[in-house]
Amino acid sequence: MPRQCLILPALLLVLPASFPAAAPWQETLLASLNGRNGSAPSGLAGDAAGNLYGAATYGGAFNAGTVFRLTPPAPGGKSWTTTVLHSFQGTSGISPFGTLTFDGAGNLYGATQKGGGGGDGLIFQLQPPAAGKTAWTEKVLFAFNGTNGTYPHGGLAADSSGVLYGTTAGGGAYGFGTVFKLAPPPAGKTRWIFTSLGAFNTPAGISPNGNLLRDAGGNLFGTTASGGATGNGTVFELQPTQSGWHFRTLFAFNGSDGSEPLAGLVADASGALYGTTFVGGAHAAGTVFKLSPPAAGKTVWTQTVAKSFSGPDGAYPMAPLLLDSDGNVYGTTDAGGAQTLGTVFRLAPPASGQTRWSSTVLKSFVSANGANPRSLIADTAGNLYGTTLAGGRYAEGTVFRLSP
Repeated sequence: MPRQCLILPALLLVLPASFPAAAPWQETLLASLNGRNGSAPSGLAGDAAGNLYGAATYGGAFNAGTVFRLTPPAPGGKSWTTTVLHSFQGTSGISPFGTLTFDGAGNLYGATQKGGGGGDGLIFQLQPPAAGKTAWTEKVLFAFNGTNGTYPHGGLAADSSGVLYGTTAGGGAYGFGTVFKLAPPPAGKTRWIFTSLGAFNTPAGISPNGNLLRDAGGNLFGTTASGGATGNGTVFELQPTQSGWHFRTLFAFNGSDGSEPLAGLVADASGALYGTTFVGGAHAAGTVFKLSPPAAGKTVWTQTVAKSFSGPDGAYPMAPLLLDSDGNVYGTTDAGGAQTLGTVFRLAPPASGQTRWSSTVLKSFVSANGANPRSLIADTAGNLYGTTLAGGRYAEGTVFRLSP
């Protein structure tokens, strides 16, 4: 039966409102992972009850990674509760990475970078416990074999019929990565249907790493870490047509405007795309960029560098961004800040008649509270939630909240 995939209302990809630049943000450490429940967490997802779900790349019962849940405190309590929903091993997957995706039935979907029959990674589903039970059940939906892709490294996009879309950083016809579609089984069947939508080569780009963005027309947008005209990476689009999927490169980076876009994209109401590059820019420490659609009658997308990081304000962004309703951009950097352990930042769009975006560091990490932050999500009150790859009490990573 088709499953309706959706973003649940408690936690959003677009913030509901903006907040004054001068307002102090309060950090709360929700959990320090300890290895047994996971290590090196990546992105988060949330449900309507306020629970947080994440994938940890390592740790767990077999040191192959976990999916965990954080439950908010009971009324009057302070501590969040961490529960391991699944520990990966071998053929069931190794090293999950990226943001998890929910469907309307409460199932979770994600990717592991390795594992499966051939060791090339897989797509999994975690089904919530049956009535009266406590154990979540993993189902391997598809295992890669190299020729159809290897090393799925980002989260999954989904449409209203439950079809999943994703990328692999390697494999495919040229060995440089793929874009794929995974459709639920037809009625009466159990096997999910895999379709390769395209394989990357050097001119088109190499190693798509981040999440795909799917718009209302079914078009897919993403980035490649390298390749393109100068080898610094690209932004691409895949358009569904009656004769198949049509690929085109929207933009190729040249280094001075950014290099190595490792994360996926977000879009505003006008269709402009926003993303980050890991390095490049004015100080070689990475950028935030905006890519605006062509003007009427034109075909060329216009790129603007909204921010070039310099170190004290952050360095080496490698996670997706968030937008709020006023066009402010929120994100993280892997390094830089007061102790070079990463930051959470906000960029405010230029005032009328101006071109300069204004930048604010909302949080500079210290080891005790985490290091190397990853992607953010937000609740309807505007609180930000995220993970750090390292740091915390056990140096295995953390889950944090920032409140305006």
